[in-house]
Amino acid sequence: MMTGNDRNRPLYMISVAADLAGMHPQTLRVYENKGLVRPQRSAGNTRLYSQADIEQLELIGQLTAEGINLAGVMRIIDLQDRLEQRDDRIEKLQRQVVRLREHLHEYEMRQQITALVRVQNRAITLFDAADAAVSAADAATAADVAAVPQQPTTADQATNN
Repeated sequence: MMTGNDRNRPLYMISVAADLAGMHPQTLRVYENKGLVRPQRSAGNTRLYSQADIEQLELIGQLTAEGINLAGVMRIIDLQDRLEQRDDRIEKLQRQVVRLREHLHEYEMRQQITALVRVQNRAITLFDAADAAVSAADAATAADVAAVPQQPTTADQATNN
């Protein structure tokens, strides 16, 4: 199976391409003049056809065999090319949508984490304040208890007697 780059590699001279497509070499020259196929040229200016060109020629042969004239074939090929370009654009946009959704999800997660950190920090601040208040209250209670005169207990009174 050929990859996209392999399909476009110029391999076949006009006689081989004509045989593969089931056409006369002069027909390939006519199709080239009409812009239906665009073979590449070698350094010596020899036409070289790729596998993609052969497939294009086969399509042209099928369409003309069905009674479609060359103007109709040109229109069909143009529409086919535009459809492929549109499909490529749609695929590209779909990939962008996926990336944007991933970025949006990441952004939303960061926002949630930031909000949770703020809540946590506020809770720590309130806890520290409450702990300080309890410590202050404990210290005040201890001071109040120390300031109250001690009443002798029964054990103390028995020892004093």
